Amino acid sequence: MTAVPEKKIVRPYGDTTGDGMVQLSFTLPVPHDKRAEGAALQLAAKMGLDPAMVVHAKAMGPDFTFVVVYGSVRHLVDLSAVHVLEREYPLLTPKEVNASIKKQLRRKLVVVGACIGTDAHTVGIDAILNVKGFAGQKGLEYYREVKVVNLGAQVLVPELVAQARAERADAVLVSQVVTQRDAHLTNTKEMSAAFREAYPAGRAPLLVVGGPRFDEHATGDLGVDRIFGRGTTPGEVASYLVHAMEGRR
Repeated sequence: MTAVPEKKIVRPYGDTTGDGMVQLSFTLPVPHDKRAEGAALQLAAKMGLDPAMVVHAKAMGPDFTFVVVYGSVRHLVDLSAVHVLEREYPLLTPKEVNASIKKQLRRKLVVVGACIGTDAHTVGIDAILNVKGFAGQKGLEYYREVKVVNLGAQVLVPELVAQARAERADAVLVSQVVTQRDAHLTNTKEMSAAFREAYPAGRAPLLVVGGPRFDEHATGDLGVDRIFGRGTTPGEVASYLVHAMEGRR
């Protein structure tokens, strides 16, 4: 019998425990003046901040105002109703990852990485792939049993598919930072559709995407195998790839 999680109700904390104080920022398309600050307070009130105060306001060019407001909310959070994606695989050391790949594949694991569409922000993909890595961890280029092909920025989807096929990739890693008008979602759906079309059923490489605005639960909607959010480390990605390859076998 599955245990029902006990409700735990919390409120935001600002100056004193449970005071409900929150701070949020936004930009209004009006020049910076008293009217802009009044509009910010009106918006804050409609969002449930009462009372609220403008603690910072600054012109963003002649026609926009950046505002930070601080106020109290009455809303409560039930922690038992919060759903997160739990990691279902163990974190492995580089030595363990290499040993597992060698045992499973008896060859190197081939990973192709890129930023697709118009996205030129390679910091995320480089943090995972490059030797220098991220958060004190070496990137996948450091792993002896991993072959990394980093295609860089602004890669067209057909080019990514062609390179993956040419390299006989086991996994394709895509970073998407540009999110205006949901470009990250559109690009990812285009990519997954292209791989489904280019490969026989069940033969496509693992499709992994990452970026700060992705919902980690949206793998089915986007047609990918895994989504990683902000703060993901190379070790997490390497451990997932080993886990996923075991599952495919």
